[in-house]
Amino acid sequence: MKLSARNQLKGKVININKGAVNSIVTIDIGGGNIITATISCAAVDELGLEVGSDAYAVIKATNVMVGIDE
Repeated sequence: MKLSARNQLKGKVININKGAVNSIVTIDIGGGNIITATISCAAVDELGLEVGSDAYAVIKATNVMVGIDE
């Protein structure tokens, strides 16, 4: 896989919550870090995603928000 996005985080799918149109896919990228993405159900099927599958969270953003603890 070759992509222009620099933020490619490999992990394991730990949950897929399928809705009518979209699915919420949860990926454990290690170190106690979890990434959650909303993708179409068709994409889940096309990628063959299942709980336990290896997958990449690919993040390509034009805006990044910064926050702090109060």
